[in-house]
Amino acid sequence: LVTGAGTGIGKAIAVDLANAGATVLTCGRRRDLLDQTISSFPDSTKGKAYSVDLTDPFATEKFAEATKADYGVIDILVNNAAGPPGGPLLANVLSDFEAPFKRHLHAAHTLTQLLAPGMEAEGYGRIIQIISTSVKEPIPNIGLSNTLRGAMASWAKTLSRELAPCITINNVLPGFTDTDRLGSLASSIQERTGKSLEEVQSGWLGQVPIERLINPL
Repeated sequence: LVTGAGTGIGKAIAVDLANAGATVLTCGRRRDLLDQTISSFPDSTKGKAYSVDLTDPFATEKFAEATKADYGVIDILVNNAAGPPGGPLLANVLSDFEAPFKRHLHAAHTLTQLLAPGMEAEGYGRIIQIISTSVKEPIPNIGLSNTLRGAMASWAKTLSRELAPCITINNVLPGFTDTDRLGSLASSIQERTGKSLEEVQSGWLGQVPIERLINPL
């Protein structure tokens, strides 16, 4: 099960898992994008799209129950929901935190609570969070994202000591990746600072030893 599987890193993960022979359940807000992801599978019959708003706790719970009813035990859960908008942390009011935390931390917690018992009963489970290098060093101009990613990292680290030994939980910390989200962040920084898109991207690349953005596909 891969959340945020319609574009970017989530899509790449879903396609790679399908290429490895897995049946992949994709989750996202836009059904058309999920269908495009599944059309990239070597066997599209081994994929299913679930259109879900992960900011809605009730919808998230129903989604998890539906996957269990449709497919039984979920062996691998990849939490990869869309990130929050960019901007300085102090520019955010408290209500700005609600949707991103529901979409990431709350949804990941709900899915794990509902799917981990099946993994434990089967004797195998893998839970993976796609977060950010910002958990090691905050990235300028994405204060809310930095805060959220840090919470996700600590949540997973805590669960690593609580889950059954047959279930592993790991965080993946991608660097700057060439996705639609990164493009929207660049546009946001451009509007706020007056810098050109080239200047924004150059600033990012200056922090990357390989001097290029990651290609998720």
